[in-house]
Amino acid sequence: AVVSTQSTGTWRTVFTKLSTLFETHACKEFRKVWPLLVTNCNYNKDNIPQLQQVSQFLKDCTGFTLRPVAGLLSSRDFLAGLAFRVFHSTQYIRHGANPFYTPEPDVCHELIGHVPLFCDPEFAAFSQEIGLASLGAPDEWIEKLATLYWFTIEFGVCREDGALKAYGAGCISSIEELENCVSDSSKKLPFECENIVTTKYPITTIQPVYFVAPSFAEAKRKIREYSSQIPRTFTVHYNPYTQSVQLINKRSNCIKMIRDLANDMKTLEDAVNKLED
Repeated sequence: AVVSTQSTGTWRTVFTKLSTLFETHACKEFRKVWPLLVTNCNYNKDNIPQLQQVSQFLKDCTGFTLRPVAGLLSSRDFLAGLAFRVFHSTQYIRHGANPFYTPEPDVCHELIGHVPLFCDPEFAAFSQEIGLASLGAPDEWIEKLATLYWFTIEFGVCREDGALKAYGAGCISSIEELENCVSDSSKKLPFECENIVTTKYPITTIQPVYFVAPSFAEAKRKIREYSSQIPRTFTVHYNPYTQSVQLINKRSNCIKMIRDLANDMKTLEDAVNKLED
């Protein structure tokens, strides 16, 4: 793809400035993956990575893929993509006149903010959990799940060795947001789904409040527990082998899952026994 000099200049400005803050402001999972993207996907200040190359690397890491879209999707369609480990990515880049702000997601936001953590297995599973919860959910629950997404995948903050670190893409891809989310100038609240889903948030200004997750695993557990309240007559399960979502709404489905789980447990038991020997 042909990339204009102006676009590359905008990317260079954003990439260079943000890179100086990652070590002190971003979570350890992000810091671990970032060098891998530099090595494997040609992430650098003078090159805008190609979505296809990045998507293939992402798929090799966690099974997630990038799917280019021309504009914003509805919350239901976007969240459904996450259930299948598909992230819908915009392709345009912000205007060079204001490189540190964009009213809508752009490639800087997607490639710098989202992609690194989708390479992390724990975060990928956490992200997919919100998507799976959305399948077949009533409209009012889609709004709640979209709010959970906003305060986690987009503007999530976690605690690491007592210090606040950013993991949300909206924080990591914005200099002002990245500094704001770990400073005393913004409000920090415990990660409780019931409080998150009723919290209003601005979409064109810096966030005034963040919900602090102790870990991705704990946030995933709380979201799964909260999502069990969604009025559905079925349960869903993602099959990584077929890359499909299965409905668990029959006894035969449950029996098959139990057998598959039993086989996995047998494999794990054999591995543990060999370690003990």
